[in-house]
Amino acid sequence: MKQMKPFTGKWRIVEMEVWDQDYVDMEVPGFINIGSDGTGQFQFGLVSGDIDGRVEPCGNTPRFDFSWSGQDENDPICGRGWAVIENGELNGRIYLHLADDSALRAIKSK
Repeated sequence: MKQMKPFTGKWRIVEMEVWDQDYVDMEVPGFINIGSDGTGQFQFGLVSGDIDGRVEPCGNTPRFDFSWSGQDENDPICGRGWAVIENGELNGRIYLHLADDSALRAIKSK
């Protein structure tokens, strides 16, 4: 669980590769919330979901790999993603099963 600690907390999504910030913040400010047990939630735009993740080594860097299930405009959807900590920011990619994927950048909420 020691490796999990840097990832835990609420992160504000400040940039996505595919969607502009107006979409990311459409309903609520876009976020990823990661608990100490690797579960959590996220929302950006009309996409929201529950996360189930683990910290895995990726070279010399710990990486949070996760699957998720949720909804996109009230339609059921699932996917996967990953994130690493770089310069105090959460950087990664989220995949919507059989649909889009996007890089994302998030900063820790105060």
